[in-house]
Amino acid sequence: MSKPPFPWRKTFILGFGFFGISIIWPVFNSFIPPMLEKLGLGAGIIGFIMTWDNLINLFFQPWVGARSDRTISRFGRRKPWLMVGAPLAALFFILVPFVRDNFMLIALGILGTNLAMALFRSPTVAYLGDLFKPEDRSQANGVINLMGGLGGAAALFGGGTLYKLGVPLPFIVGAGVMLIAILIVLIAVKEPPREVPLIPDAEPQPGVLDNFRAVWRNADKRGLFLLGAIFSWFVGWNAMEAFFTLYGINVLGIDAGDGSRMLTAFAAALIVFAIPSGLIATRIGRKRTITIGLTGMVVGLVIGFIVRNQTVLLMLLGVMGGFWALVNINSLPMVYDLGGEERIGALTGLYYFASSAAAITGPIVGGSLIDLTGKNYAIVWIFSAVFIALAAGLMQRVRPQPQPA
Repeated sequence: MSKPPFPWRKTFILGFGFFGISIIWPVFNSFIPPMLEKLGLGAGIIGFIMTWDNLINLFFQPWVGARSDRTISRFGRRKPWLMVGAPLAALFFILVPFVRDNFMLIALGILGTNLAMALFRSPTVAYLGDLFKPEDRSQANGVINLMGGLGGAAALFGGGTLYKLGVPLPFIVGAGVMLIAILIVLIAVKEPPREVPLIPDAEPQPGVLDNFRAVWRNADKRGLFLLGAIFSWFVGWNAMEAFFTLYGINVLGIDAGDGSRMLTAFAAALIVFAIPSGLIATRIGRKRTITIGLTGMVVGLVIGFIVRNQTVLLMLLGVMGGFWALVNINSLPMVYDLGGEERIGALTGLYYFASSAAAITGPIVGGSLIDLTGKNYAIVWIFSAVFIALAAGLMQRVRPQPQPA
């Protein structure tokens, strides 16, 4: 019996959800830290503020993922969360630049954006498990991340240009594009019927700690080491992402818009290698593919610490984006291998539990290190390299998952 063709159309339609989500975060991470620095805040405090979303998401987002598994509505399981979260996120996101001179109001805008984004991020990602068979998920994740990469590149390059025309413009345009992208998903994605019996509401629902405890107690420690690796590589990259614009301003002598555009090279490479990364993993396995990506990232980060030439750094970021694609495209499908189909939402939440914990740790510890070294923003390159190297080591403890024929 021949294998059915890969559902390219369905995958690209779902990719609009990732496109919309990916529009928001590059603008958020590129332009909010300089706003906070102008308010007189140190790097450690800025790093802490940039983790507020993850402090909220650490327990809230896994709950949303698990709760969306059980949602019953005429729109389906996931769509109600998108319908509520996306408009709220757009509203608070647009508020941020207009109140940037007032700490309390900008804090409200940041918290509101992050809380609203948490409402629909896990349900959107859970579609990867809902709509695709296990053997198709790496390839589907490649296509979806291609769309996410397009959104990120558009936000970085277009946002940098719009920022020079007016500080609020990247936020207004980004929010509008995000809403359009989510609307496409709401209209075009057809949710599959529930394939497992619904657990009665009276029965206790496992939370993120219950899900993590199950992984911890499992005799097969593959899942535990994988979550540790995910935590480590996101600690490294989240620190770099949070402080790259300030690195550009304080070390390279460029403005925030130019710093944002430099990261476009990284996002562009992620786009180019998104689909090939899934295909490579299908050929050589997810573990080996991720390990290659992590090794390339470590080498690139060490070189980046030494180099100060903008052209060389631009090329380096492009190469690193290709290696990061090998990691990023294949990590979530590996997490899905840990459990059954009925727990896809919960497993999605557990993945974001690890990544959110890392996103809290990276900017806070990295920012504190910058302060301790006398505002040496270049040190973030070494900080990131150390944690991504740790992730590569942990991956060697993960037993490879056999790939379907």
